[in-house]
Amino acid sequence: MRNEPRTRIRLLPICLAATLAALAACSSGPPPREEMAVGRAAVDRASGPAAAEAPLELSAARDKIGRANVAMANKDYSMARQLAAQAEADATLAEAQARSSRSDRALDEVRESIRQLREQISQQ
Repeated sequence: MRNEPRTRIRLLPICLAATLAALAACSSGPPPREEMAVGRAAVDRASGPAAAEAPLELSAARDKIGRANVAMANKDYSMARQLAAQAEADATLAEAQARSSRSDRALDEVRESIRQLREQISQQ
């Protein structure tokens, strides 16, 4: 992919934030209801456009939110918190990759239009 290094650079802060959130979540405490809700919302939000364009990342996010639900049911709040944060990060990554893919396609279409216009101009 042409823009892969730039995409990685843009996604680095998201991954770092998720890692820090996961590390901060290592201490057990009250049930992570808010983190679970945020993780679920991120997965739901990414399920639309990212489903076809970033299936691996979205699958990882769904898996992690499912595992977070199991951990929550088992009252392993630290693990639930960590998995919910990871699910949110994976879902955010899926959305970003889907946007990047759509942008790449739009750019290709614009370039093709320009090429066709140049061709038409040169024929006149």
